[in-house]
Amino acid sequence: MVPGFLFIDHVAIAVPPGGMDAQLRVYRDLGFRIVHEERVLGTDQVREVMLEPGEGPNLVQLLEPLSPDSPVQKLIDRNGGRGGFAHIAYRVADIHAAFEEMKRLGFSMLDAAPRPGSRGTTIFFVHPKSRDDAALGYLMEIVQAAPEAVG
Repeated sequence: MVPGFLFIDHVAIAVPPGGMDAQLRVYRDLGFRIVHEERVLGTDQVREVMLEPGEGPNLVQLLEPLSPDSPVQKLIDRNGGRGGFAHIAYRVADIHAAFEEMKRLGFSMLDAAPRPGSRGTTIFFVHPKSRDDAALGYLMEIVQAAPEAVG
């Protein structure tokens, strides 16, 4: 199946600066486990914490901006300083095939090509108003697992 969607990789939640530790306490109280933590620099400028709610492949990603230039900080600013829903990420088997097929289908990409993401993944983002015939209404991330995680 092209573009080869497998499952929801994660749902991303924006966390206002200084709020990550309190959010982590809440999720830990709910039984979520931290499975990955990383500072993602470059254009993203975020502290990322990936949480596992159970035994399935789906994760919750908390994103705290590290600078005023972070896209996550800009989202928080648009939301009146509140955090909340940032994007949904879908896992694919072949990121390059997905990118080319989605371009062919008329989706508007925010990235010129698939690029390195956190956890050793390869990613690209799709614009919320991606197609003229029906806007998605939310930011979409496409994710291919790190090579050692495939299999």
